Parts: sequence; structure tokens; C-alpha cells
Amino acid sequence: MVYCLICQIGGMVFMAYLIKEFAELTGVTARALRHYDEMGLLKPSYVNDAGYRIYGEAEVEQMQHLLFLKELGLSLKEIQQILTNPNLDYLALLKEHRSSLLAKKAELDNLLQLVDDSIQAKEGAIEMSDKQKFEAFKQQVVVQDQKNGQIAREKYGEAAVNLSQEQLLNLNEAEYQAWQANEAELLDLLKNNEMIEIPSDIAEEIFKLHKAWISVAWGKYSIESHAGLAQLYAFTPDFIEYYDSRTFEGGTELLKNIILHYIAN
Repeated sequence: MVYCLICQIGGMVFMAYLIKEFAELTGVTARALRHYDEMGLLKPSYVNDAGYRIYGEAEVEQMQHLLFLKELGLSLKEIQQILTNPNLDYLALLKEHRSSLLAKKAELDNLLQLVDDSIQAKEGAIEMSDKQKFEAFKQQVVVQDQKNGQIAREKYGEAAVNLSQEQLLNLNEAEYQAWQANEAELLDLLKNNEMIEIPSDIAEEIFKLHKAWISVAWGKYSIESHAGLAQLYAFTPDFIEYYDSRTFEGGTELLKNIILHYIAN
């Protein structure tokens, strides 16, 4: 049970929580709350004479904002910049978060349907074609691409993005598996060579793998588009989260630098 204090300051009465109660209410550890305070991300309403941090209703709302933004995959530094922005449109952020959750739901629904169909196929109730076995996984890739769809559409145009997604959905089983293996090899090289030099044989191999990977996804290759994609990697949170989480912190930046170096040379 979460207990709160009834405080009165300047004739105004409001609900307040000690750090322990606030941690229990929000599901965030007291240690994390102290860290948020130190970095100016979420400060208590005030500190009483005994040195205890006191959190009020404004901090409850601020914490909700913070947790929503974390769910969008933003770093604490990015969240701090957003929450300290006087022109923050929180309603727009909530709508973006809802769209992200709907995309995840659709992704899970597709995978769940694939599992159900696979169970029925194993039991002999239905038959699955090779295309059906991989359709949900290809749809999952398209959903991931749609997270960055607005930026991609602004840079490359609606037709180019739609063509890329159509290209992915039309891959047969062998093509899809080869495409996935290509990316897995690229990520493995990047992950295990954090201190890679540019240029080097490994860096060149990573570039070639990435070039081959996007050529399949796009159905063609363009130096200009490849360079533009590398630049998108540098400032798009979803791209940074995708590559950094699969390699190391800074892996996205390293991949961008490799691509731009070999394109320029």
C-alpha cells in the first residue's frame, strides 16, 4: 500500500509523498529517483528540514511523462531535453506513443497467428506454404521500418518507401533467410570489433555487407541513398536503439562512419 502525506504550504493543501512512497507509487527505485534529481530530470517538490525529498502532484505527472518517453526508446538525455522544452506538445507525444503501441500489438498479433498456424500445421489440421511460414517475420520487418517511415518518406519520397516494403514482402524463403543471415553477419562483425580502424579489412567487409543488405531491401542500390541512410542513423532514436542494442553503445555511430568513409572513397 502507498501512503502519502497531506501537506499545507501557503494556505494550499496537496498530496505529497516521501521518496520511499513515491518510489512504490511509480515503480521506480529510490536510487533512480535520486539520480533523476541530480541530473535535473525530475526534482522533488521540495526538501524538508530533515533533508527528506517530498514529491507532489506535479512530480507524479512529470514521472508519468518520463516513463512514457522511456517507452518510446529515448535516452535520459533526450528525455531531459524534451521535458525542459517550454514548447512541449505532450498530447502529440502521447499520440505517438499510442501509435507505437499499436504497431507492437500488430507485430505480436502477426507472430501469434503464425504460431497458431504452425501448431495446426504440425497437428495436420492445415497446410502451410513456405511463403506463409515467413510472412509474419517479413511483416515484422516492415512494421519496424514504419517506425522511421515519416523521416524516410520526407527524405526519399512515398513511392520509394512503399517500393522498399513491397520488395521485402515479395522475398521468397531462401532470399529472406539469406538477407537475415547477411544482417546477422554484419552485426556480429560490428559487435566484436568495437575498436575497429577505418579503413581496414573488417570495416570494408562491414560496408559491403550493409550495401548488400540494403540492396535487397530496396531492390536496387544508390550511393546517394546509402549516404543519406547513414546520416539518418546518426540522429534517429529508433535507428540508434536498434543498432546500439545489438552491438554496443556507439555502434550506430561507428556503422555510419564506416558507410560514409567507403562511399567517399
